[in-house]
Amino acid sequence: ATPLVGRKFFLYLSTVTRVNVPGIPSAGMTPASPVIRRSSEPQLCPGNGTKPPSEPSNSVHPTPCHSYRQASPSPSLNSYSDLDSGHYCQLQPPIRGSRERVAPEPPTHLGGVKSYVERLKVEEGQHLTAGRAPENGPHEGDQGGGFILPVIEVTSSFNPTTFQSLLIPKDNKPLEMSILKKVKELLADVDAKTLARHVTKVDCLVARILGVTKEMQGLMGVRSGMELLTLPHGRQLRLDLLERFHTMSIMLAVDILGCTGSTEERAALLHKTIQLAAELRGTMGNMFSFAAVMSALDMAQISRLEQTWMTLRQRHTEGAILYEKKLKPFLKSLNEGKDSPPLSNTTFPHVLPLITLLECDTAPAEGPEPWESTEHGVEVVLAHLEAARTVAHHGGLYHTNAEVKLQGFQALPELLEVFSTEFQMRLLWGSQGAASSQALRYEKFDKVLTALSHKLEPAVRSSEL
Repeated sequence: ATPLVGRKFFLYLSTVTRVNVPGIPSAGMTPASPVIRRSSEPQLCPGNGTKPPSEPSNSVHPTPCHSYRQASPSPSLNSYSDLDSGHYCQLQPPIRGSRERVAPEPPTHLGGVKSYVERLKVEEGQHLTAGRAPENGPHEGDQGGGFILPVIEVTSSFNPTTFQSLLIPKDNKPLEMSILKKVKELLADVDAKTLARHVTKVDCLVARILGVTKEMQGLMGVRSGMELLTLPHGRQLRLDLLERFHTMSIMLAVDILGCTGSTEERAALLHKTIQLAAELRGTMGNMFSFAAVMSALDMAQISRLEQTWMTLRQRHTEGAILYEKKLKPFLKSLNEGKDSPPLSNTTFPHVLPLITLLECDTAPAEGPEPWESTEHGVEVVLAHLEAARTVAHHGGLYHTNAEVKLQGFQALPELLEVFSTEFQMRLLWGSQGAASSQALRYEKFDKVLTALSHKLEPAVRSSEL
């Protein structure tokens, strides 16, 4: 993968996001607005040539009506090679540390027809300028009100330095024993299904599958975080999800490697972690944290614990078989784009390969990606890019599934905090280290995990010396 993949993907995805604007001929023309997409439905649900009925203005979720396996091959990228054509893929992020509304220059090659943005300037009687929203505030959707440009987020939603914690003091050092002990007790006191519900609750809030207000939809320009992460101005959400994924994996690895009791105790904890992965996959349909838990179990520092895994096979045989024969092959199939869980059961789709592709210049490297370690690498990439259409289109379905699965769920505030990314950052790197650069934090902690692993089971092979 190269940094060009993300840019080509946005051009690729834009082939299904044309919007017909009343009063403007659409044949052979590219929409002038940089981000006018609200749903891919007109293209993904083609009818008999008639215009699909408008969605009610108070509707939050588009009606799902397709599966990605039915999507036809994408048109050639050559038709979108003009980078000045005014697509939303032309959005340029502002200088980091600020939030702006960015209005690209309108295209000049549309003849005498005014662009959509220009028409709205006239109709609304105001100019869309950078850093200023319409005086009436964000309009909801494209119906009735005028179009406004979405906010390009350039700062993370995670702020560990100002995080108000129930478990961590204002100033804390990395891996404080008292905090680690409390976390271990909280994780041990509840069953795997309850843990999976807490994880999914936090995941869906971070990913904007749940808890998205009308105001947030106006700022994002779309209804769901699942659509936002496929768009150029969703880069910060993609980066936040990558941060959450890796931080969650590290915390779970610390929980296992920090179990300094007997090998039997460690094997029991390993078994419960496998059960958590199974609950996330099956009961909750949460492929995001399922992959994060599996990533922790597959870390070299954990997979090398031969005595622990041997004890797992002896004392918890069903867990070992579940992990080796079902969970690992399923994740491999997901990563290679060959399989996907049923949409009716999915709360959080498997977006890690997609966001890794789009942010391949910044995503942490943990070994070869599926498209780099197989002779069918191109097919794997195309499968994940094609699946992005399904992810973008079904934000409403994921929302509904999450609400149903979490209905009546009584969350424990302290356990919700344990699964929050800001808490995990403070726990792992301390109040000062949490603000360090991501690359530096991950590099240092890889060494910490290696030291913990070798303390539990010292190297006995020359290859590990």
